[in-house]
Amino acid sequence: MAGKLVRKKGKKAGSAPGTLVFSGASPDAEAHWQLLQYNLDSIEQLNLSSLQQLPPAKPDSVRWLNLCGLPGIAPIEQLGQVFSLHPLVLEDMLNTDHRPKVEAHPDYLFVVFKMLRFHPDSREIRAEQISLVLMEQTVISLQETPGNDFDGVVQRLLAGRRLRGFGADYLAYALLDAVVDHYFILLEQCGDHIEQLENELMTAPTTAVLAKIHHFKREMLLLRKVVWPLRELLSSLLRDENPLIKPETRIFLRDVYDHCVHIIDTMETLRDVLSGLLDLYLTSVSNRTNEVMKVLTMMASIFIPLTFIAGIYGMNFEVMPELGWQYGYALILGLMACIGGGLLWYFRRRGWW
Repeated sequence: MAGKLVRKKGKKAGSAPGTLVFSGASPDAEAHWQLLQYNLDSIEQLNLSSLQQLPPAKPDSVRWLNLCGLPGIAPIEQLGQVFSLHPLVLEDMLNTDHRPKVEAHPDYLFVVFKMLRFHPDSREIRAEQISLVLMEQTVISLQETPGNDFDGVVQRLLAGRRLRGFGADYLAYALLDAVVDHYFILLEQCGDHIEQLENELMTAPTTAVLAKIHHFKREMLLLRKVVWPLRELLSSLLRDENPLIKPETRIFLRDVYDHCVHIIDTMETLRDVLSGLLDLYLTSVSNRTNEVMKVLTMMASIFIPLTFIAGIYGMNFEVMPELGWQYGYALILGLMACIGGGLLWYFRRRGWW
């Protein structure tokens, strides 16, 4: 968990812009490209070990090229050569700590966003960078780690013609929408754990519960770091005119933007709940301390006069009439019992005990 909010940069200070330095999670993995080429009437799915096996584009089709996992610099260099991508774009693909953003280039749009997953065992939110390049008839996506994040989009393409009837911009929207839908699942999982944490706090406000509260506050910071820039990204796609995004697709992007706003509202609500839980914990600890101090204060208040009486008769004076009286001992004990009982009755009557 340490170092998750701020990662160590792999690029050395003073390096030239566009220097390719790998900072992904699986440098020893093999490159695995997935290609879907489709139009309204047909779809072709291929697995490629190298871009040298990439078939030529068909004029009436949309191509979706997806790299599952970042294995190192070589496939990214090859990608830049095949599609004439800017060196700074290639550098951003390899640097997996970028905030979500969108960059407009003459022939393509470059988009960076995050896929978030919640791990129930460790209660951690882990972020994976996804890079997207939108061209006129081609969409290129790069996943930092292998996974099935886009299986739903693949199944929709294979199952019916509706999605295949739109262009590459709609496919890019579908990928963004799939990621945002995962955010709702993540927030639901976090909300369940926070609700359970609230129940634990009401029954047993221990230091372990306090540690969990601070843990989730940190996770909400990571979520905020990802979601707020995503809102700016979607706003830029809606606001800026670009020929690669058709007007009919902007309607769907507006829907994703609304979902993002909903996610931000839910996230801020969870953050407020966590702040309230922290205040509730501190209040509970303070109340417990006050209860203990109240009991100790009442015990001291009862024993102070008794100690005073015992101190007087503990003095070594020769002339003390009560010492020679046969009922003196019983009288003093009875007096102490009456004083203690009277103080207890008084405290109870005032509602202090």
